[in-house]
Amino acid sequence: MDLKTALIVGGIAILVLVLTNAPRLIIDRKQATKPFEIKKSNYRYYSRKYIMTERENQFFHRLNVLVGRYWYILPQVHLSSILNHKIKGQNWSAAFKHINGKSVDFVLISKKSGEIICAIELDDTSHDYDARVKRDIEINRIFYEAGVPLARFRSVEHMKDKQILDELRDVIRK
Repeated sequence: MDLKTALIVGGIAILVLVLTNAPRLIIDRKQATKPFEIKKSNYRYYSRKYIMTERENQFFHRLNVLVGRYWYILPQVHLSSILNHKIKGQNWSAAFKHINGKSVDFVLISKKSGEIICAIELDDTSHDYDARVKRDIEINRIFYEAGVPLARFRSVEHMKDKQILDELRDVIRK
């Protein structure tokens, strides 16, 4: 077979591949642009209006006034974003599963370096239940061992700004 014939045969083969796959490409695009054509999930969801509770939102704004000049305040941060579970000698999968699904209310991040300054938990009466007390003890242990400061506030509504700042300073310095 000469070069000219090989190019013609190759061109026809490419054309056949494109034409036979064109309908599939068109259907894929339709599915990607028309959500109602996508197979329904086993679960349904709706958008939340807010990421935080009203109490968390109020404290978020208060924190912004107090420390927003120096630190970014990230709400609802998963522990897997803060903690590295890939420690030599441990089961990485089990370690990840242990923290997966757990989060803290806020994380303070340095505006200069991007480093984690401290995590913050806003405790309310739900933290009085046995299961939640056990979870909080475990979260405290994990953060302590990882060397990440964790501040817990119970009655921020009744605290003065100076008290909040003093508590944050104390936790960060330890």
